[in-house]
Amino acid sequence: MSLSSLWLRLVLVVRRMNPVVAGAATLALAVIVAIALMLKALLDLDEQYAAARRQAALPPSVPGAIAPPPPSADQNLAHFYASLGGRRNVDRQLKTLFALAEKNGLALRQGEYRSSQDRAGRFLTYQITLPVTGRYGAIWQFAFDALRALPHASLDDVGFRRDAIGSETVEARLRLTLYLAATPEGAR
Repeated sequence: MSLSSLWLRLVLVVRRMNPVVAGAATLALAVIVAIALMLKALLDLDEQYAAARRQAALPPSVPGAIAPPPPSADQNLAHFYASLGGRRNVDRQLKTLFALAEKNGLALRQGEYRSSQDRAGRFLTYQITLPVTGRYGAIWQFAFDALRALPHASLDDVGFRRDAIGSETVEARLRLTLYLAATPEGAR
């Protein structure tokens, strides 16, 4: 029998068949093919998970650098004192703040300044409260610039106030603290 005669017989059988039975047979064949494909996909996925588990169980191929031991308390304390600002340079640090405010287009009113000493910690703090007026973004830029320029400073508090909803200018009150070495030797 030739291929063309087989095809012709198949076409004749399909034409004689009830359309409902033909549709059900086609649907059943499609479901069987779909189930077979899903089973194959599940087997492939299980194989990939098993390979990933085996890979995760292996030791690292390249030995990583041995992590240095954590610094001791004395080393941490020495690093803290080395990062303090110089108390002789407070006026220069204030000039830096004022220059940054001017650079960001802010109007500074008279600020409040208060110094105190932490005897147990052997360092000084110089707290600065600055009322500024300007655009919201410029105030935040000033705060970030100040922290970059004075790494021994902290931004402790920021408060905003706007007189009118549509106003572009904002009044803000920034409280910064400078941490300074208590001894003149620590001044830089």
